[in-house]
Amino acid sequence: MSFFKITEADSNHDNLEQLSVAELSQIISTEDQGIAAAVRTVLPIINQFIEVVLPKMKKGGRLIYLGAGTSGRLGILDASECPPTFGVSPDVVIGLIAGGDDAIRTAVEGAEDNPSQGWKDLENLKVTNLDCVVGIAASGTTPYVVGALQNCQQKGITTASISCNPGSPITEVSDHPIVVMVGPEVITGSSRMKAGTAQKMILNTLSTVLMIKLGHVKGNRMVDMKLNNNKLKERAVRMVCNVSNINAEKATQLLQEHGSVRAVLDHLNHE
Repeated sequence: MSFFKITEADSNHDNLEQLSVAELSQIISTEDQGIAAAVRTVLPIINQFIEVVLPKMKKGGRLIYLGAGTSGRLGILDASECPPTFGVSPDVVIGLIAGGDDAIRTAVEGAEDNPSQGWKDLENLKVTNLDCVVGIAASGTTPYVVGALQNCQQKGITTASISCNPGSPITEVSDHPIVVMVGPEVITGSSRMKAGTAQKMILNTLSTVLMIKLGHVKGNRMVDMKLNNNKLKERAVRMVCNVSNINAEKATQLLQEHGSVRAVLDHLNHE
């Protein structure tokens, strides 16, 4: 299949090395301003996917991200932030990257070019049709991702994709293809930039909306967050004080006893 790769198109800017620091940062900032608008255009597709994922997750299904390079790292980042933020198990939202954990920090040569490895990685997770798999690939051509989604579709597992090129192979193997067109990168082909930012915004939206609808937010507060550092403990104390009008000393004592903001609020409501 032949299609035009926007992510590989020539930059709108040239002679970058001859520009000043101020000129370069202004160019990048100006290019970035269109990303949010581009993401807004794909919200209906994102919403449709969330409506499919939600009932599956309520039955114990998982949200699994799968990508290579920057795309894989962004999926892992989003997945890894769900347990401390929303108090869920690390098994609820999972990120996979071509080349395994070593590829999070260092590129693993050729890992993304294996069309069968993505499905093998999913099989290692014992993926089922209660799970939903999101393939992340700015180009929309990464064999590791495309091969995995193709296998998922053949086995009735719900798929979505996040890419930046319309008509790419990944859209053909996605039940919910999310294609956000952010245009050429400032540095030609450097999809860690605008494409990566767009992917991060979409992932933020997916996981945050799902966690809210799964009940892990009360009002606008992260009542299930893990209290695993001083900043989060202090935030929890403020939450309890704001909601219940008790003092910080009492809030701290109750958090130590009950372990979470939600548990403290439930305790206070039943007093």
